[in-house]
Amino acid sequence: MPEKKSIEGDLQDQAISEYRSDLGTTHTQIVTLPGMRTQSGYDLPELQISYQTLGQLSPKKDNAILICHALSGDAHVAGLQPKTGRPGWWDFHVGPGKGIDTNQFFVICSNVIGGCSGSTGPTSINPLTGKPYATNFPPVTIRDMAAAQTKLLDYLGIETLFSAIGGSMGGMQAMAWATDYPNRIRTCVPIASCAAHTAMQIAFNEVGRQAIMTDPNWRGGYYDEKNRPEHGLAVGRMVGHVTYLSEYSMHQKFGRKLQRPAKPEDLFPEFFSVESYLQHQGESFVKRFDPNAYLYVTKAVDRFDLLDGHSAREVLSAVKARFLVISFESDWLYSPEQSRELVKLLKRSNIPTTYLNLDTPYGHDSFLIRNPEFSRALNNFLIGEYHNLSKA
Repeated sequence: MPEKKSIEGDLQDQAISEYRSDLGTTHTQIVTLPGMRTQSGYDLPELQISYQTLGQLSPKKDNAILICHALSGDAHVAGLQPKTGRPGWWDFHVGPGKGIDTNQFFVICSNVIGGCSGSTGPTSINPLTGKPYATNFPPVTIRDMAAAQTKLLDYLGIETLFSAIGGSMGGMQAMAWATDYPNRIRTCVPIASCAAHTAMQIAFNEVGRQAIMTDPNWRGGYYDEKNRPEHGLAVGRMVGHVTYLSEYSMHQKFGRKLQRPAKPEDLFPEFFSVESYLQHQGESFVKRFDPNAYLYVTKAVDRFDLLDGHSAREVLSAVKARFLVISFESDWLYSPEQSRELVKLLKRSNIPTTYLNLDTPYGHDSFLIRNPEFSRALNNFLIGEYHNLSKA
């Protein structure tokens, strides 16, 4: 167990105005691409994909890394956002000399379809009707997300990825790349992820979905900007956020501390710091995320099954990527046991696989925080594999 000092990494713990990304200000862009057919059989007439690139593509085009974001992420993976000045969600680990070294690799990160940060999703205008899709948007899957990413790679002129990397939902996308596009990926790094959700994981997501769908403002998904189901989305986010933390990190950060003295209008005399924190998480989340998108993306995660009813031999026989699977001992949402089950599937299929379970005490969010041990492990694997590829 590492020294238990505070390395809580959400950047709320330090003044944003004092944070200086090694990348400076970076930008995302949106491209319109040809449409695709989803797994559900719906033909999207066109795709808009929001994406960011960092670093330089090598002359051989062999150093491209696709970073796949988790449920609440977006394309702005690193560097400061030009409008808000906030750092990208993985700025701790992506940049010059960091775990994913932009001096060495060409990094691509795109917002998933079904999301709400620039890529085609429920908030997008349906070109056939001129109105937002809302809940007329088709159900999307993790494999649909990967399929949309292939279209972005085609647009960028990149045939083969050196690596697909992602935590949580991002790990599922990386695995979909390895199974569905085996000739287009060299290495795969699923972090704090799993081959399929358990009933408990589905249950937490369903609580969040029900909080949204029972909000009076949801209206079957056809709400307007002035009357969004924000309360339901905030509650869903609060529930989800609890699962991302560990008991240790909650105790260290909050314990039973009170946020403030009681006010006359309070129903109860105690207002705990952890209550204030969760309310803040919910309130800030609704400002940047669409309630319908939350429904679609959480359902895509729940539906993901690496084997999808087939045998491991059938699904994994074509896989050519070398794997690094990383889990965290304190992660009770995506437990190390699920990562070990994934590793067993891979090794039984003779897929070269390295497994690392890190003893960091900060729960599922351990891959998002400032975590030197994690960053070193990531860098060592990527540099080593790239060196081997260069010698081949």
